[in-house]
Amino acid sequence: MRSIATAFMTAAFAACFYVLCPDDAIAQGPKQPDLTVDAATRTKVIDNLLKELDESYVFPETAKKMAADVRSRVDGKEYDSITSAQQLSEKLTADLQSVSKDLHLRVRYSYEPIPERKQRTEPTEEEKARYVRNNRLVNFGFEKLERMQGNIGYIDLRGFSDPEAGIETVSAAMNFLSNTDALIFDLRMNGGGDPAMVALISSYLFGDKPVHLNDLYWRKGDKTEEFWTKPAAAAKKYDKDVYVLTSKRTFSGAEEFSYNLKNLKRATIIGETTGGGAHPGGMVRLNEHFGVFIPTGRAISPITKTNWEGTGVEPDVKVPKELALKVAYVSALTKVIEKTPEEGRRKALKEIIDTTQKELDEMKKTVAAK
Repeated sequence: MRSIATAFMTAAFAACFYVLCPDDAIAQGPKQPDLTVDAATRTKVIDNLLKELDESYVFPETAKKMAADVRSRVDGKEYDSITSAQQLSEKLTADLQSVSKDLHLRVRYSYEPIPERKQRTEPTEEEKARYVRNNRLVNFGFEKLERMQGNIGYIDLRGFSDPEAGIETVSAAMNFLSNTDALIFDLRMNGGGDPAMVALISSYLFGDKPVHLNDLYWRKGDKTEEFWTKPAAAAKKYDKDVYVLTSKRTFSGAEEFSYNLKNLKRATIIGETTGGGAHPGGMVRLNEHFGVFIPTGRAISPITKTNWEGTGVEPDVKVPKELALKVAYVSALTKVIEKTPEEGRRKALKEIIDTTQKELDEMKKTVAAK
């Protein structure tokens, strides 16, 4: 079984504020008070930032380019007038991303002091307990399950949580919807999570032979970690049509799930092009009130030999996020009708499609008017 220590590291795949790791003290909220920073603090933060990037960022040459760019801005006194901690974190993030185009790479400010953490391979018992507790509070990412009219399954999945602690929740969700005629995964509000959970859920969507989903290359140790489906972990396999709903907010591990299924031709992706973050990593403390999320690895698809960094996952059917569920629902029902011999059920399904299509047409007018 995969250790929780590894889960803590890869949970950083959730670069949005879906907190799965113990570094939640760094995850800044929009309402936290600001702090005043002086010249000495700015210098320390910048020096530590560039040092950490040089040692850990997944692309060493890009780290050097970012350092050169920031140093030139220091020489040009671009940071001298910044006295707000919040503004400094935003400015540094924007400057780093202007060079790297890496949306995972973010400097974060925390009003509450960030504790120093000694390097270790295993989290403390307290951290383990808090990690599992936080995951349970969000039901391991499963926000809503529904068997929609016409026997279409629906899963509103907000994050890819710890696969060890969440394995029973995944099993319960997938088993509950195992008799449906099509399955819709709603990832429109999913900011990512653990790639091992991506693999676990995917295991229900393929057969009895392992399927190679994705690889993660890590700069440290120059090593590659492979992710495959685990057929034995999924008691009931789902062999019907699958749809994945996406938005611009769909990010990181949620993009991996979409990207994998699209490339393996296992799902139809409907919605908006996703956010474009394919570089996992972790939080690093810069000083008492600043940290940085540094991508230390990159995803590599065994099919495309690349990933979705900076480009996002392009949907098969591109529609505004507000319309994605209705479009997928109509598509799923239409395919079910094609496979349904009973005239009575075909008629009932047709009525559902007609009603949903009318609702969709009205929604299109509303969205177009915005």
